[in-house]
Amino acid sequence: MAYVNVTADTFNDTVEGDGMVILDFWAPWCGPCKSFGPIFEAAAEKHPDIVFAKINTEDEQELAAHFKIRSIPTLMALKDGIVVFHQAGAMMAPQFEQLVQAVRDLDMDQVRADMAAQDQG
Repeated sequence: MAYVNVTADTFNDTVEGDGMVILDFWAPWCGPCKSFGPIFEAAAEKHPDIVFAKINTEDEQELAAHFKIRSIPTLMALKDGIVVFHQAGAMMAPQFEQLVQAVRDLDMDQVRADMAAQDQG
């Protein structure tokens, strides 16, 4: 299994630090989640340098509430501990690969500079 299952107890250890983390908020009863699951798992196998993590919103209701998850699946991407993508809805494999590459290509120095400028404005 190339992805990890995240709980409230393991969340901070999973997302803190440098590197990329892609989170999939899902539920066992969700049809689109079931369709997206194999795409997420294949990407996890293809990109072993990225942490792919699944959060079962039924079991982890506090995490889902904290992130205001209202629709599933919801994908969230973090790079160097900063949320850089957050969107509800399943993706097809090519779209998901584009997302992975876009997050990989982000210049985090520029992202941090943009965040600092927003904080001052």
